[in-house]
Amino acid sequence: MPEQKSIFITGGASGIGRAIAQKFAAEGWLVGIADRNTVGLNETRALLPEGMCYTYTFDVTNRQGWDVALSDFAAHNGGKIDVVANNAGLPAGGAIDEVSYEELDLLIDVNLRGVFYGAKAAFPYLKAAAPGSCLLNTASAAAIHGMANQSVYGATKAGVRSLTESLDAEWREYGIKSRSLMPSFIDTPLLQVPPNRSRNTPIRDAVVAAGLEFTPVEVVAQAAWDGVHGERTHMLVGKTARKLARVAKWMPWLLKRRANTLKKAHNDSEGR
Repeated sequence: MPEQKSIFITGGASGIGRAIAQKFAAEGWLVGIADRNTVGLNETRALLPEGMCYTYTFDVTNRQGWDVALSDFAAHNGGKIDVVANNAGLPAGGAIDEVSYEELDLLIDVNLRGVFYGAKAAFPYLKAAAPGSCLLNTASAAAIHGMANQSVYGATKAGVRSLTESLDAEWREYGIKSRSLMPSFIDTPLLQVPPNRSRNTPIRDAVVAAGLEFTPVEVVAQAAWDGVHGERTHMLVGKTARKLARVAKWMPWLLKRRANTLKKAHNDSEGR
């Protein structure tokens, strides 16, 4: 009988986290999902096979929350976890002069500090499941090159990318992989809000105005599966992400045009 595999996913109440949960559950994996949104967690659980999902309500910036949740989830599968998906994140953005100190601190805390907390807390459980276990971090195509109105967000995701590379080297001796997802824009509920408190237009509207594509969450979920089982450190997801990587390598000056296009779309949507 095949050994039961397990995955723990933060940000599991909606969007990418929910899609990853559905993908891995469909493959027979035991799933743990965490989020601050209990209602969303219950909605995700209802979409998964009965008895294959455990939910945990906590904030990823809470170190004790990580320890309690991972310990409980691992106990359901012999004290080990095969994959920990550091997926929880915030999409806030805007020009640096618009972003309040409170928003800046929150973005760094959730998108970067929370990911470090997850990595440290996950290590003993991934080690117990090695070889072949994996830390899967959700970075972003924004980590490829800095863009206007994405200074804080892009910097946090670039940090996640760097962390992923470092841990892939550090943990290799234990048989633990470290992988990142680098999607372009994903049409999730997180894009239905303005980038910061000084603006009123949802992020999604600016993306549409700029003529940029949305990548379905199901594509990201498949990339998560491929990343866990493959050898590539970074999984570029969507046409925009792949194009950005090519342009950044061969024609970086063209990225300035894209940055200006997105900035203009943001400003036009606000009548600025």
